[in-house]
Amino acid sequence: MLAAVKTSRIPIRVARQAVKVAGQRHVVVSAVRRRDIRGIQSAAQTERDTITRLLYSIGTKREVERHLRIFSSASHPTSPAKFAVIKVGGAVLGELDELALSLSFLYRVGLYPVILHGAGPQLNDIMEREGVVPDYIDGIRVTDAKTLQIARRVFHEENLKLVGALEKLGTRARPITSGVFTADYLDKEKYRLVGKITKVDKRPLEASIRAGALPILTSLAESPDGQILNVNADIAAGELAKELEPMKIVFLNDKGGLFHGVTGEKMDVINLDEDFDTLMKEPWVKYGTKLKLREFKELLDHLPRSSSVAVISASSLQKELFTDSGAGTLIRRGYKLFKHDNIEAIGADRFRQVVHDRDPEVLAGLQSVTGVLNDLKKTPYTIYGDDPLDVIAVVSHPEGETPVMTKLLASRSGVLNNVTDNVFNSIKKDHRKLFWTTHAEDENRAWHFERADGSFTRAGRSLFWYGVHDVAEVERIIKDFEAKGRIERSFLPVGPSAPPHRAAVAAAPAGAKAYSTLALCVPGSKRGYATSATDGPVSTEIKRVALIGARGYTGQALTSLLSSHPHIDLTHVSSRQLAGYPLTGYTKHSVDYTNLSHEDVEQLEKSGEVDAWIMALPNGVCKPYVDAVDRGSAERKGEKSVIVDLSADYRFEKGWTYGLPELYGRENIRNSKRISNPGCYATSAQMLIAPLIKHVGGLPTVFGLSGYSGAGTLPATDPDGRPTTVPKVTPQSLKHGVKPYSLTDHIHEREAGFHLSDLLPSGASPLKVAFIPAVTPWFSGIISTASIPLNGNLTAREVIAFFEEKYQGDKLVQIIKEVPQLPAIENKHTWTVGGFQVHSEGNRVVIVGGLDNLLKGAATQCMQNLNLALGYDEYAGIPIDPK
Repeated sequence: MLAAVKTSRIPIRVARQAVKVAGQRHVVVSAVRRRDIRGIQSAAQTERDTITRLLYSIGTKREVERHLRIFSSASHPTSPAKFAVIKVGGAVLGELDELALSLSFLYRVGLYPVILHGAGPQLNDIMEREGVVPDYIDGIRVTDAKTLQIARRVFHEENLKLVGALEKLGTRARPITSGVFTADYLDKEKYRLVGKITKVDKRPLEASIRAGALPILTSLAESPDGQILNVNADIAAGELAKELEPMKIVFLNDKGGLFHGVTGEKMDVINLDEDFDTLMKEPWVKYGTKLKLREFKELLDHLPRSSSVAVISASSLQKELFTDSGAGTLIRRGYKLFKHDNIEAIGADRFRQVVHDRDPEVLAGLQSVTGVLNDLKKTPYTIYGDDPLDVIAVVSHPEGETPVMTKLLASRSGVLNNVTDNVFNSIKKDHRKLFWTTHAEDENRAWHFERADGSFTRAGRSLFWYGVHDVAEVERIIKDFEAKGRIERSFLPVGPSAPPHRAAVAAAPAGAKAYSTLALCVPGSKRGYATSATDGPVSTEIKRVALIGARGYTGQALTSLLSSHPHIDLTHVSSRQLAGYPLTGYTKHSVDYTNLSHEDVEQLEKSGEVDAWIMALPNGVCKPYVDAVDRGSAERKGEKSVIVDLSADYRFEKGWTYGLPELYGRENIRNSKRISNPGCYATSAQMLIAPLIKHVGGLPTVFGLSGYSGAGTLPATDPDGRPTTVPKVTPQSLKHGVKPYSLTDHIHEREAGFHLSDLLPSGASPLKVAFIPAVTPWFSGIISTASIPLNGNLTAREVIAFFEEKYQGDKLVQIIKEVPQLPAIENKHTWTVGGFQVHSEGNRVVIVGGLDNLLKGAATQCMQNLNLALGYDEYAGIPIDPK
């Protein structure tokens, strides 16, 4: 953690020329109207490829592409500011050209950070020239009216300088000097016009990114009555990060990191869960360093574990973001590690699941899970790992004998979170000597080489060890292993040791690690970026998914969600109108639309090329495709694929599981291969009625208002001739009013009553629901108002309690007291319920629920069902809105 890091940079002359050329290309492409949109996309991709290739000069191709993929998948069209918040110190603004160049590189590869800058040194210089003496109390600048007047002028000037420098490089940027931060006085008597942020409005930032421009902010805030207040830029960046929950929070300073107070070396990584308490006790950690560490911990405690802080210089930004070795100081929460001498301490079922999902011997059919468990019993052992079981290592250590690491199993999250190195270091603390083996073809062999003192390969398997430097002793230890059956393959006589792994490291390019970082079964990175951890025995195996019917709005929403899913690979996308065109919105790799026939689907299923099918087709169209999958399944070897159907075709069919996890249970979905996704209106109606199912005393009536996207789309072509979609219903056709339709016998009316009846006691009469829909002039979002007669008197407090009990622990349910409004629903992955009111006679309750018809009403719910059916965590790949 304390090792100094040698930084590597793209030569500034080459980089500047590349950005200049890229900027010229951008102007040409945007100025010339192309008839073939693929030509424009090709030029844009060429520009991105050019910049990406330049990044290869600071790291390996695999490193750069992996980090690009991770960062690109962090944001979503509904939440575009999830990549990074970059706080630029005032001293860094003095190196404006280098700063602008670094930010332009991010823009050119399609990444949009939110940039917030200070201007402390510039402000001090001007105040000194104007004869104003700075005053500080507790390290906070006392800001009177004169100081604030100068500060506003300086902030605006520096903001425009940075925007101008970016625009010269062809990078669009938008100055945002107000309207984001709302603040109260921190202490008006003591600090005067200094603010404490109470609210962050992210809408101007997201609007800037959607318009293709980098948002450039100052840290000035306004009070509710309009008074401008000064806010420390570091604090403003922290509050901004808490609101946006980005993957990275970057603090650019002129020092380039945090430094050890005794050795003077740069600290590479700080894992707060493991290191914070120890660091705070160090005598050299005091004053500003202690304050910074506390601020970073407080910030990260408010954010997902996928977020991390980096302290670096502007010139090292690319190396920090796109290489495993990094350049500055990386601070993250990490995980607590454990070690146990029996599997019961972590849960036998959880351990079995990890072995089942990750052990390469088990996956190859060379060993069974039971065989692994039986082998454990042969010698004393210790299991090392982290709380979520992202990494598990097993070390066999009979008394008086040399220990052997028999298993090292890491999930994708464990690889990206650097948990593997932490676990290995924990093993090294306990064992001065260690032997272990891997397959000779393991793409992560260099990782093992770096951690071993010696190694050699024989008959397709490599043996590694550390702590033993004499070949004769190595031979003696291996003879003992073979005599006692502790290793499977004969490695005698011992060949030459150390050189191969030293050569592997030497062969690596400058600034790059000499090992792969992509495999899931073995670790592979020194530094990485966290992914969300999940509880319980869930799979992390990569599965292939085909999407049939991707042209419509729901298909587009599904594409975005699949792009950010940690374990799903979208391999086939079918659309008759778009066949041959590239799929947009999916960033893991390039995918072209195809027009899959029923025969194609049958053959793909038969050959085992698809693990799950998503049918996003209109009602009445899905059956031939399902029949094709069924025919292919009959001849398929191994496990059959999963189908999730978003149409209404199978919502009443026996043999299909109705996929509304919050109401009808997860286990049925986990055990099903055929899942019908509920309708959007029907989802909200059922969730409104279900908590009160035992108290319903008459016909519940639900009135639903839906955005016009729910009415579907029609095929069309854009001005460049590319097939596209247009809404069937437009705000203009509605004359900006509301249009009720299907006033009786709407299919969602039958659907809601049919499935809610499963919640009634045995022998009870089926429940009927009255439903009246209406289409509105907003794009997406359903607001449903339910009027429910009761069979006895209830209070509003009791009704709320029933809802809280029913949906306890459901991450996609928001319970509020007020009536949900459209902003709380549109572009959200949750179902929100509120406005609980009971009639004065106590015998009728009115409740309002809302969801986005394209997300929780369709795509998000499909992802829940797909995750459960494929053995993943239910919420994998779904952005969880804060409650």
